[in-house]
Amino acid sequence: MNAYNIVKLIHVSTAAISIVGFVGRFALAWSGSALLRRRALRVLPHVNDTVLLGAAVAMLSMARINPLSLSWLSAKIGALLAYILLGMIALRPGCSRGTRLAAFAGALLAFAYIVSAALTRSPLGIFAE
Repeated sequence: MNAYNIVKLIHVSTAAISIVGFVGRFALAWSGSALLRRRALRVLPHVNDTVLLGAAVAMLSMARINPLSLSWLSAKIGALLAYILLGMIALRPGCSRGTRLAAFAGALLAFAYIVSAALTRSPLGIFAE
């Protein structure tokens, strides 16, 4: 396995950990669990997401790709920003439950789109020919 494939494996693995962690934290937030106040649950998602982003940058560097030169990568970046914003709203205790649930659903859709665009290498994702 070459270095690029190792970095890609790290990227895909941390993306999976990220979404599982997000769903878990949303479930805890929805139920009002005190576990969310634990230091590990506040710090580890940021550590994982930093490794995820670092692996993405490393893959781009190794492949000598400008992410804005490929439409599917630009679309992924836009969807990533939407995922982050919606995820923040979904986990925010000050928002109404309806708003939080809608933001959670939107964040999951954004994540699904990100994966779809990555797998198809098209900004149309699963709707690509």
